Order: sequence, then structure tokens, then C-alpha cells
Amino acid sequence: MAQLWGGRFTKDTDQLVYNFNASISFDQKFFHQDIEGSIAHTVMLAKQKILTEEEKDAIVKGLTGIREDVDAGKLQITSAYEDIHSFVEANLIDRIGDAGKKLHTGRSRNDQVALDMKLYTRDEISHVDALLKDLLTELLTIMKENTETYMPGFTHLQKAQPITLAHHMGAYFEMFKRDRSRMADIYKRMNYCPLGSGALAGTTYPLDREYTASLLGFEGPTMNSMDSVADRDYLIEFLSALSTIMMHLSRFSEEIIIWNSNEYKFIEIDDAYSTGSSIMPQKKNPDIAELVRGKTGRVYGALMSLLTTMKGIPLAYNKDMQEDKELTFDAIDTVKGCLALFTGMIRTLKFNKDIMEKSAMHGFTNATDAADYLVKHGVPFRDAHSIIGHLVLTCIEKGKAIDEMSIEELKEISDVFEPDVYDAISLKTCVEKRLTIGAPSKTSMEQAIAAYEAYLKE
Repeated sequence: MAQLWGGRFTKDTDQLVYNFNASISFDQKFFHQDIEGSIAHTVMLAKQKILTEEEKDAIVKGLTGIREDVDAGKLQITSAYEDIHSFVEANLIDRIGDAGKKLHTGRSRNDQVALDMKLYTRDEISHVDALLKDLLTELLTIMKENTETYMPGFTHLQKAQPITLAHHMGAYFEMFKRDRSRMADIYKRMNYCPLGSGALAGTTYPLDREYTASLLGFEGPTMNSMDSVADRDYLIEFLSALSTIMMHLSRFSEEIIIWNSNEYKFIEIDDAYSTGSSIMPQKKNPDIAELVRGKTGRVYGALMSLLTTMKGIPLAYNKDMQEDKELTFDAIDTVKGCLALFTGMIRTLKFNKDIMEKSAMHGFTNATDAADYLVKHGVPFRDAHSIIGHLVLTCIEKGKAIDEMSIEELKEISDVFEPDVYDAISLKTCVEKRLTIGAPSKTSMEQAIAAYEAYLKE
């Protein structure tokens, strides 16, 4: 078909060049945003007397009809058009005639695509934020039910100190809460309208850019027309934030994979979120967690690709920037899918609480508290550390937990030990005496849970 820009050219574009240049296969994804932006632009043109009221009404009706027909499947977006902007404008002209040719007055495809991408990204930030909130809601449910579910906390993947499942889940609540704050931060910083910037130097038409921005829900217009069409910082920030979300999901997935192993048996994954083996009938694989972990690299790749694409581009618009779309679209779809599936998986997890508690008891997670016991009875900390190290070695040789050693056995290690040591090093005591903000005690966790409930209601 004839191009909207064809007047300068004396022969048709080579088909391979046309195919390589075209973006309709992926930029049709922001079809609705293109219609939305075009309607706002038209209303502004009429307000400024650049279009008549009749022309405005015809264009808005035509654009609305195109949107409705595409949504209803009556009109197909095809590769006969170079991009989504050409599709909309060509169909508008077919429907309403010459008035449709005035749609592009005071506008370039450069500021048009910048607007569409911002509108699309803004919508997707809100969608991702909603999915994060769903995940946080599930985490909070687990926390409420497990303030006294004891388990080992780890450093270096070795059992360190006793905590509760609520405390462990609270760490991920904080991570995903920060992810939501990043969504809000990006939304606020990017929420300025590039429409009216033209190709790079604005336009001689008396556009009201403030009015267009207000119609589209922006804080105001962008303040430099060159930067307006060349800016993809907000996409780099968004992809960075999406990468951080995936990093958090991947860390969580890694723990679920470990906890699901035969060696740990801390959890059982619901049948709906796991698969079996084609040859080994006993297997129940944590496929969703593994796929989330694997897809993290895919989102990282999108971020690195866009950073690399943008690093050598002079002002203002260059065709390289067309590469932003497929990368971003894929990353957004990947993150949304991972968040939805991951939330469903943890909603249906079964926690083997007895096994978790036994793991904490037999992992010497109360060793630090045993050392603290000696310190409180006058033993210098460095000496106490050495005594408890010797005690742990003795326990390993005897195949016992510290709690299972008799008072006589303990006194062979240090005569400072008295029967009250058993209460001092019980899992419950080890956890419940940690009362500072952010600690795992039930009191501290209930304070955190109350704060989290209030946060989710904001």
C-alpha cells in the first residue's frame, strides 16, 4: 500500500526493507493508546480552532468506530500497514474522507509513538502494581497464620538462628513492598506528556500542550521537545524495576525449590503447580518455581538490550529506538505471568510445620543463645563462644541436639550450666525474647503485621 510519507520518494520501498522497517507486528499492542492519544489531540486541535467542530466530531466518531470494530473482530490489524499509526490513520481516511487527513496536524510519528509508549507503560505499571499487591496479600495471610511456626533461619545456606515462618515471609513482604514503591516512583517521574513536540522541534501550530496533557491524565507537558522524542529513560527504569521484581521472585523460587526437596521437606507444592517425570513415577517437580527462576534472565536481557541500544544514539529520534518495544512488551508479559503464577503457587503451599521445627532444633540454631546464657552468668563472650563451639562438636559426636544433652553432660563442658539453661535455649525462648522492631518474636511480628495491614489498605 502507499505510505503516508511517500511524497518524497519516486519508487516503492524494497519489500525486504519494508518488512525490516515495519513495526505493525508488535506496536499493534498499543492500539488502544494510539486511539486515546489521537482523540485527545483532535479535541485539542478543535479547542484551538485548528479544526472545526464538525471535523472534530467526524474524526472522534471515526476513531471510536475503528476501536470498536477492532475490539469486536470486525476489523483486522494486518501487515499491510507499516505501523499502528498508519493503520489507524489510513482506516480513518477511508471512513470519513478528507477530514481524516487532518488528524496528523501538528503531530509527528515521533511524538506520537513517544506518547503511545508512555500511555502503554503507565497502564502496565498499574497492572504490575496490582499483581504485587495480590502477592503481598497472600504473604500477609501466611504471616498471620505462622507467628509461632518455628523454623531455622539461614546464613551461607547453613542453619543459623531460629526464626518463625512469619518472620521469613516478612522479609519477602519488605522486598515486594519496595517493588511497589518503585512502580509509584517511576509512574510519577514519567507522567509528563510528549505530544506536541513534533519530530523534534515543536510546531508552528498554536497547540495547547497543557490541555492535551490534562486530557490524558498527565501532570503536564514535557519541557524539551528534543528530549521528549528521544527519551526512553522511563523504560530503562521500568525494566530495571521489573528485573528487581524477578530477582526477588527468583530468590523466593530458589528457597521453594530447596524446601520442596526430599532433604528438607519443609513444604508440599500443590499438584496444580507442579509436574511429574516422564520416567520416574515418584517425582513431583517444582516446575513453576524453576521457570520463574529461569525467566529472570529473560527480563535481565531486555534491560541490558535497551541500555545497549540507547548508549550511542545522538539526539533526537533515531530508528534504533524502535527496538524498545518488543523487549519491553516481552518483559512486561513475562513479569505479569510470573507474578500471577507465583502468587497462586504460594496460596496453595502446604507447610510441614513439625519438620521445620525439628530442623531448627537439630541445626544448633540455639547455639548463639546458649553462648548468651553463659555471658549472662559471667563468662566472657569470647570464652563462651569457644565453650559452645566445643559443646556443638560434642553434640555432633553424640548425635544429639543441645536441648537433648543432660545437665550432667552440659556440666562436663562448663560447670556454669544449670537446669534453667533448657528454658533459655528453647526455640520459643530464642524467638520470643527478640523483641526489637523487625525481630522474629510474636510481639514484634504482630506489630509488623498490623503495619502491613494498614499499608495494604492505603
